[in-house]
Amino acid sequence: MIQLPENFESYADARKAGFLRMKEIKENGGKVVGIFCTFVPTELILAAGASPVSLCASSDEPIAAAERDLPRNLCPLIKASYGFAKTDTCPYFYFSDFIVGEATCDGKKKMFELMNEIKETYVMQLPQNRDKAAMKLWIHEMVRFKEKLESHYGITITEEDIKKAIDLKNREREAMMDYLSLGKLYPAAISGYEISSRLDGLGFTFDTEEKIRVIKERTQEVIADWEANKKRSESSRPRILITGCPNSGVRDKIIKTVEELGADVVALECCNGVREKIDPVRQDLPVYEALAEKYLNINCSVMSPNTSRIREIESMIDEYRVDGVIEIILQACHTYSIESHYVKKAVMEKGKGYLAIETDYSQADKGQISTRLEAFLETLE
Repeated sequence: MIQLPENFESYADARKAGFLRMKEIKENGGKVVGIFCTFVPTELILAAGASPVSLCASSDEPIAAAERDLPRNLCPLIKASYGFAKTDTCPYFYFSDFIVGEATCDGKKKMFELMNEIKETYVMQLPQNRDKAAMKLWIHEMVRFKEKLESHYGITITEEDIKKAIDLKNREREAMMDYLSLGKLYPAAISGYEISSRLDGLGFTFDTEEKIRVIKERTQEVIADWEANKKRSESSRPRILITGCPNSGVRDKIIKTVEELGADVVALECCNGVREKIDPVRQDLPVYEALAEKYLNINCSVMSPNTSRIREIESMIDEYRVDGVIEIILQACHTYSIESHYVKKAVMEKGKGYLAIETDYSQADKGQISTRLEAFLETLE
């Protein structure tokens, strides 16, 4: 297993360290907008002079409280996110001026109605296909969200403000993609567990330039170490692509276990992987059209049809020299569960191994998952 660096900061540590940064921002009169999904155009939040912070939860700790209002057979991410809000145990939710939701899956849409009773929750009406009518609606939603930010904060957001934010976020995406592309090195140069943890953890660094600096430094360190040690010999460790639902809440029992069992997670086709970062915002279009085009093209399973995600997985299998694909499906996530049919078909046609794991945030199935992963990896040898 590739060793984590000595200065590795876990996701939990990064989240805790971010509490103090967030408190300082608020004490200095800063603006904070809580978000849940990669469909929310953070460029507009930055253009408003505010800091976006992710409220997607990855712990089963508040789920029992959430289930007093929400059904038990609901996605753990939704229950945990709502549970933290209801129990007032998430500092990021507490410090947010208002919350931005998005009409992705049915569970989140209805949960946002309940969340609005706790703190103002603004919902962007995401269309779920990519035709001309959908594009027109999504452009309108970009403008409407900009106007919401203006009215909430009593400010004016200019197109020049948005262009500067677009440039900044594009530079961040480029740095993140360079980091994710380290997985293309052969043999593997970096742990997939580190990549996933670090990218999630950087969500609690609210200075975008600082995020860019940190990720560029780490990318250069990995490349220098790989080249200095001539890590170009053959490797018998299977190379794994992770796809499917957001994996932060199950990272330890799946991604970490995969690597402990003797494989390398080299590619992440997921929300904390390439999915949002792979395409920049075009700078040759009017700003609202450019933002709408970029965010409508995110390969989430709520899109129907979503053939672009299948093409991306096929491409990544080749680019990252993947031996097997593991799809993570959070319980009751119907869109990813159904779309796994197409993912499995595409992977099998590429002649690669495929395993779907349906799970939640509890540790009850950890042993069973480890057994299944071990058996799957044996088929790739």
